[in-house]
Amino acid sequence: MTAELVRGQNHTLPQTRLEIRVSAGTPVVAGATLGDERGTVRGIEWIAHPGSPQLPGLEVSQQAAADHRLAVDLEALPAGAHRVTVLLALPVGVGGPVRFGAVPAPFVAVTGLDGTEIATFTLTDLDAESAVSALELYRRQDAWKVRAVGQGYAGGLAEMLADQGVTDPATLAGSIQEAVTRGLARSVAPPPPRTPEGDRVRHATGSADHRPPAPPPAPEPPEPLADPAATAPAHTTQPHTTQPHATQPHTAPGPATAGASAAGPSTGGPINYAHPRRQHAAPPSPPPSAPPAQPGQPAQPVAGDATGWSMDERLYNQIWGMFEDLARAVAAYRSAVDFAESRMDQELDRALSDPRNRIGGAGDRAREAARAKRDELASRAREALDRDLAQLAAEAAVVEPALPAAYAGWGNPVWHAHRIPMEIPMALRIGDLHLPERTDLRIPLLVRLPLERGMWVDSGRTASEAATLMDTDRLRRLAMETAVAHAARLLAVYPPGEFAVHVIDPAGSAAGPLAPLVGSGVLAGPPAAGPGGVASVLAHLTRRVDLVQMAVRARAADSLPPDLDTGEQLLVVNDFPHGFDDRAVTQLRYLADEGPAVGVHLLMVADREEASAYGPVLDPLWRSLLRITPVADSHLADPWVGHAWTYEPLTIPPGSQVLEQVLAAVAAARRAAGR
Repeated sequence: MTAELVRGQNHTLPQTRLEIRVSAGTPVVAGATLGDERGTVRGIEWIAHPGSPQLPGLEVSQQAAADHRLAVDLEALPAGAHRVTVLLALPVGVGGPVRFGAVPAPFVAVTGLDGTEIATFTLTDLDAESAVSALELYRRQDAWKVRAVGQGYAGGLAEMLADQGVTDPATLAGSIQEAVTRGLARSVAPPPPRTPEGDRVRHATGSADHRPPAPPPAPEPPEPLADPAATAPAHTTQPHTTQPHATQPHTAPGPATAGASAAGPSTGGPINYAHPRRQHAAPPSPPPSAPPAQPGQPAQPVAGDATGWSMDERLYNQIWGMFEDLARAVAAYRSAVDFAESRMDQELDRALSDPRNRIGGAGDRAREAARAKRDELASRAREALDRDLAQLAAEAAVVEPALPAAYAGWGNPVWHAHRIPMEIPMALRIGDLHLPERTDLRIPLLVRLPLERGMWVDSGRTASEAATLMDTDRLRRLAMETAVAHAARLLAVYPPGEFAVHVIDPAGSAAGPLAPLVGSGVLAGPPAAGPGGVASVLAHLTRRVDLVQMAVRARAADSLPPDLDTGEQLLVVNDFPHGFDDRAVTQLRYLADEGPAVGVHLLMVADREEASAYGPVLDPLWRSLLRITPVADSHLADPWVGHAWTYEPLTIPPGSQVLEQVLAAVAAARRAAGR
């Protein structure tokens, strides 16, 4: 039976191999410190954090995330360690919340390796604190216990580390936050919440505003600190074993989930302290239901089998649910295999430490028995994973043909019948993701629209293993073709005249890849070349950002110049930073930071390794963009368990004219609309 702890309460732990699961509703940094009998941390070698995530018996996540799984083996801790303190902190310098009082109350659960909850704790009553000691595992007379702590620190991570007795806590806190910032640049952000009315309300200027909306009303909101077991979706509290995915509602953080969108500081509303992933907002009409399953067989998957107010939203939520299910299923499998290996090592150590087993065949029999147990545990884990993967593969086979154009790959027939829409879709597919456990099971990578961060197509040969085998010129051409394809998809899913594309090609080296955009006449102007062209385009877009920002703040949309295009703008930059002087670099960084909020977005094509010669001034620019590659590369991390996913760019089938057809449709729609 799960013990629901309150601050200061403790509970005996029945086992020493554990997982500590954190769910916060917003990205947080998770770490842990080891303490001796007096609770003192003896040095930085006793601290696990994103920059140094592993210690003997302890492993934490390498990046900030809304959900964490910390692995703990109390028997494997260093000698003299009598206490494990779990620490949470808000990442700094990334534009997120700066105090725990402005976010949903973090929820912490101590579980066994099979996912069974042993003790839970919801950290309520936090306000100005930006770091908190969540709970501690401590040894008491040969037994281990867990205590709910909930001690917050308004001074942040440095103050909390100082309280633990860490030498030079400010320096260590800075290095941790720097490691987190680097991790955020490579992560796939979870989708934000969505309201039943849609989340693209209009500025006074007419441009889209994608500020976080208020959560949709649930029919009967549960009480704060409600029983987790009564309100949790099945896959949030149970391991991924034999449960069919299609029979459970997907609850990827954000869309159509009331608890995940508690009011933040920008809304001024009250904070909902209920666990952010333990309640659902029901859509007005139920999603499609699966046909009845045969006895003993899993339910047949159905496209759109998720919560949402439209089929597009249901498919979007279903894809994110599949993404999360695959991440957690593989995490459970890898954890089980690691446990089997660790158990075999421990059994071998115990057997071979007995001198009697060193004579005759006793030692060999002990080794064979330990390996047989390891193989049995690993085989059972693989069987459970294969069942989950088979169900997900069946779901993917049903979902893929049902996707609208914005979510579909270039090979999907839906693109051949595509018509330019009158409404902006929820999201856009920019590639596929897969894990090595089953490379043919691909999850579409969707980004919300309007774009909340720019993208960077890495054209460097050191970007991935596949890139190292390619010719430099071929790789750069492929990177630019990837950028052109993304620009075309964006143009094709926006209403006529509501999206414009500008191109900077300083040396004119991308004439070939740019030919489809130039020939169709869909660009806002010819590709800018030379220092003068670069300066002109950057000045134009910088002016637009400044004017729209001032108009929004002053609520004076009527004062905008009549020739100012308030639609969404995309700037494609080839071969950066060649052709950019210091002023141009500063303007580009300004557009990256301030542009997305008022509808100006960046799509960079550059070799970061080559650009590093220009110094660290470009680091903030790179970190603000989502890195993608023109060839397959394992560089993106999911927001739940932090797996390294292989990203596959979308490719146009050989011989297909789909790109030219799509751009011709965009041009025709603009002419029909008089734009």
